[in-house]
Amino acid sequence: MKAIILFGHGARDARWREPFDRLAKLWQEQHQGTPVQLAFLEMMQPSLEDAVSNLSAQGATQITVVPVFFGQGGHLRNDFPVLLEACQKQYPNLTLSATPAVGEDLAVLQAIVDFGARAI
Repeated sequence: MKAIILFGHGARDARWREPFDRLAKLWQEQHQGTPVQLAFLEMMQPSLEDAVSNLSAQGATQITVVPVFFGQGGHLRNDFPVLLEACQKQYPNLTLSATPAVGEDLAVLQAIVDFGARAI
């Protein structure tokens, strides 16, 4: 079974995660056959390890992690690979993969341009 993790940075203010919750809900509505979990690097739960554990318990065998970051900064270049590797070692029977940061995708950048254009 395939599953997806939407991975964000995390923040002290609980309201910061509201768009992530909406994003996960949209995923669930549009891709009902593919489970989704949120995960956060720091300050919020669940952690990446917890999300992988939850999806594994649901029967996931292939998990794609989508970093919901604007760019590939230090966290994605340094911290994230270590976390992903630790999860892979803990769950050797899972296939774990990751996409680039969502902000690296041209369609996402175009959506932001379109959003700005609607604002003027």
